[in-house]
Amino acid sequence: MISRREWLGRSLGAGAALALTPELLRALHALQQPAGKLIQRAIPSTGEILPALGLSFSNHPACADHAALTEVLKTFAGSGGRVYDVMHVSPASEQFHITAANDLGIQNQLFWSTRGTPGNAAAQADLVKPYIDSLLTRIKVPKIDLVMLPVVADAATFAALKEEKKAGRVRYIGTQTIVASSQAQQLEALMRNEPLDFIGVDYDVSNRGVEEKILPLAQERKIAVMVFFPFNNAQGLSCTGGTSLFTRVANKPLPEWAAEFDAKSWSRFFTKYVLSHPAVTVVRTGTTKAEHMVDNLGGGIGRLPNEATRKRMAELIDSFPKPAGRGGPPPAPQGPVVAVSAAILDRYVGEYKAASGFTATFRRDGDKLFVKPGTNPEVLLINRSETRFQDPRGPVFEFQLDAQGKVTGAILEQGTQRLPLERK
Repeated sequence: MISRREWLGRSLGAGAALALTPELLRALHALQQPAGKLIQRAIPSTGEILPALGLSFSNHPACADHAALTEVLKTFAGSGGRVYDVMHVSPASEQFHITAANDLGIQNQLFWSTRGTPGNAAAQADLVKPYIDSLLTRIKVPKIDLVMLPVVADAATFAALKEEKKAGRVRYIGTQTIVASSQAQQLEALMRNEPLDFIGVDYDVSNRGVEEKILPLAQERKIAVMVFFPFNNAQGLSCTGGTSLFTRVANKPLPEWAAEFDAKSWSRFFTKYVLSHPAVTVVRTGTTKAEHMVDNLGGGIGRLPNEATRKRMAELIDSFPKPAGRGGPPPAPQGPVVAVSAAILDRYVGEYKAASGFTATFRRDGDKLFVKPGTNPEVLLINRSETRFQDPRGPVFEFQLDAQGKVTGAILEQGTQRLPLERK
């Protein structure tokens, strides 16, 4: 058994400048796929059947070739995929999702999943109806299949969403979080008190907290479950965010016993672990390459591991060292920790936006500066200098000042990537 990266390297030749033509993609598909169609799961509240593997580009359109992403969507839909999620994206990325589907003429074939209010706006009741209006117009469909509000939305916002369902403009409603470990109580309360069709949660073979209460409660309450980040990359601020499960298994061979449940790559190993939980309805994956989409699709085809094998899978991943930011070593320090006055911190407070639509919002509390990057949870920054502040998960914000000392913007640094942010 070899990994997806190794297989592609051997097949295409290391460093080969060979384009994936439709013929080559079909050949890859035939070599990679086990026999059969995508696994189907029923939505408990209605019995409607869905393919169990979904797709989202997240914020990939900000830094990936749009033609390549459109080919990913074409490959996904052409293989029977339907669940197309636009949940955790910037406005520009949301529009790319819509444009790609419309250009391919497949918008009516897809099961559209999205949030209830636009962009990074806080969920609030008066935004729900106009946002649904906008989606229906832009997607050119009569109904939105699924709308999920964040778990922090108030009762009035849920009431507004329920009105949209009652009016027939939304088919299913739900709630979602990408940090179920810290929002479990809110999520459980909503599952018990609101008439939810779906919940969306982060879940992977190394992040199994929802198995204790959330997934059993979903079965008990007959609520469908959409899983985000099965490859363990929920903390990425943009398309430069890491896929830490792949990092964790780097250079490690796939165990031979993975063949018992048709896992020919680590991608399929990760997906099949999540999909084999009986509460899970659909697993949302994402990629920028059609050949990786083919590999991902294989995670939703063929046999699934049984309970004993699931335990063995979890034990194997637990035996590998944890990457930085996931209980492993912290990111390498990027300078000393320095004291910065409240007066200096005040000048950075506000919202900053990238051309891609990604936003970062800064606030001060005493002598501390916090940032809420995109849809990720707010975090306390580490002061590296009077202009340079580090997210403890790794990225660094460098504020830009003009000659008069006025803040004009910031640069978000992630590894070798530099993303300019304009102050709003």
